[in-house]
Amino acid sequence: MIEDMLRELTPQVLAALVRRYGDFDACEDAVQEALLAAARQWPGEGVPDNPRGWLVTVASRRRIEVLRSDTARVRREETVASWTPPEPASSADDSLTLLMLCCHPALTAQSQVALTLRAVGGLTTGEIARAFLVPEATIGQRISRAKAKLQGARFAMPPVAEQAERLAAVLHVLYLIFNEGYTASSGASLHRVELSAEAIRLTRQLRTLLPAEGEVAGLLALMLLTDARRPARTTADGALVPLPEQDRTLWDTAAIAEGTELITSTLRTAPVGSYQLQAAIAAVHDQAQRAEDTDWREILMLYELLEATAPGPMVTLNRIVAVAMVHGPADGLALLDAVDPALKNHHRLAAVRAHLLELAGDRAAALAAYELAARLTQSVPEQRYLQARAAGLGGPS
Repeated sequence: MIEDMLRELTPQVLAALVRRYGDFDACEDAVQEALLAAARQWPGEGVPDNPRGWLVTVASRRRIEVLRSDTARVRREETVASWTPPEPASSADDSLTLLMLCCHPALTAQSQVALTLRAVGGLTTGEIARAFLVPEATIGQRISRAKAKLQGARFAMPPVAEQAERLAAVLHVLYLIFNEGYTASSGASLHRVELSAEAIRLTRQLRTLLPAEGEVAGLLALMLLTDARRPARTTADGALVPLPEQDRTLWDTAAIAEGTELITSTLRTAPVGSYQLQAAIAAVHDQAQRAEDTDWREILMLYELLEATAPGPMVTLNRIVAVAMVHGPADGLALLDAVDPALKNHHRLAAVRAHLLELAGDRAAALAAYELAARLTQSVPEQRYLQARAAGLGGPS
């Protein structure tokens, strides 16, 4: 499809322009006009032999037109004429540089996400706004502020000493995009498939660019193994189905096979990182034919490794669930009080407490915890699920 081709080419064309002319904001506008021209012409006239070259030419022409119309026209034209074009970089190098630029440390995480989806993902401002259920003006402001902050930034790979940190930021942004798509933080739908699909696509691209990076492979494997369960996570009317109750015949076996092979080979050849450990945990879940076949001892061991590698309140909470599944709900409940106070008002803590209380047979306390969790979450499917659990214990339906 032409739309898919344009989305694939967007970061390559934008990177080529920014490398040549600088000024991220103006180049992005020029690329958008080239994309619109292609969307109008190509369906009727056919796709050119070199679509990337066509887009670069049209966008460059537009960029030069803007330069010439500037109030400092003469000075700018002289500057352009005096430029010595840099050594041409491959489109792969440019795409990686652009992704690194969109995740510049001067930007907030929200701005990094929005700019990555716009500049690298090729989504329109409206598409991003609809995906995150926020006004289009809000996304537009984030993108505008991000581009303004990048005005003085060079279009080049970060210094070698900073590349590992910048790559970590890129992976975090892709992880955030995927998670928002897989479990929406608010709204009536559990999934925002366009976001999780875009995160997988961009991570695949990054994997092609950096095949030796174990954490890139780990993140891709994690996404594949997690997204494989999506068809079974909701009923026909959109109600949430928890992992133990899912119909595993609906899981995407091709994605599970690809993700399992990827994480297995990566763990053998690359230094272990947090995304790889999360992918390994997902693989253990996905390989169980039935919920009762899940190897919780292996999952507990992996969470202990993950907590030592990348500690955090959610990791601790998930480790406690594994402790409860291996040693019993009383052991898990005894550990909950020591969880990071930052989770005090998070629905996930209340939901875990409710689940463990239910397993321990304390129905009244479990009911109250389910009701609290339902009040704390902004996701409608999660609210309905938690309310249903409470109703099953004698609470209001």
